[in-house]
Amino acid sequence: MSKHNIQVGVLTLGMVATNCYFVFDADKIDENGKKHVIVFDPADAGKRIFDELSKNNLVVDLILLTHGHFDHIMGIPELKELSGAKVGCYEKEAAICSDPHLNLSVSFGTNFGIKPDITYKDGDIIEAAGLSCKLIATPGHTSGGCCYYFEDDNVLMSGDTLFEESVGRTDFPTSSTSELVRSIREKLFALSDETIVYPGHGDITTIGHEKEYNPYA
Repeated sequence: MSKHNIQVGVLTLGMVATNCYFVFDADKIDENGKKHVIVFDPADAGKRIFDELSKNNLVVDLILLTHGHFDHIMGIPELKELSGAKVGCYEKEAAICSDPHLNLSVSFGTNFGIKPDITYKDGDIIEAAGLSCKLIATPGHTSGGCCYYFEDDNVLMSGDTLFEESVGRTDFPTSSTSELVRSIREKLFALSDETIVYPGHGDITTIGHEKEYNPYA
């Protein structure tokens, strides 16, 4: 049984309907009556995310990225400035975050890049907001793409690695179809069937459902 009352909120934002998630323990309230969250992939609307969270007495402790594509990172400068939270990603994705060609922002008319404050290794345990999650390297959609697994709570932030009955595109710089399939089969499908998957786009699913119905993996 989980030791947390984990809650996952979502704001779907931007030109390609990117899911920005915020995760918190509903039972943990600080001395100011606020709850603390980890934000995943703040899309392109940092101020809107900050305002929505603040309105609900939620404080951003950490911003984590599943990968560095523009539609997942453009909200970072505003959210970071307003919240004071640091930004973390898998060490092999830092270069993509900062390169407008690799993060695809240049294709949409802007030279955008960010430099993460913290980089993690595959398997690192990340603790913030009273929660603990593990970084799972899942290259394929990008060479440094990753997922974040809240093992105690059967929750997976899958970014653009795994979608409901689909997978992330592999026609971008640093993408690899074979790596993506291997990441899903060897790493994600090794998780509990009950694990709830929160993808970067589209609806939530479960590992068990994807094992049975995902035609790509």
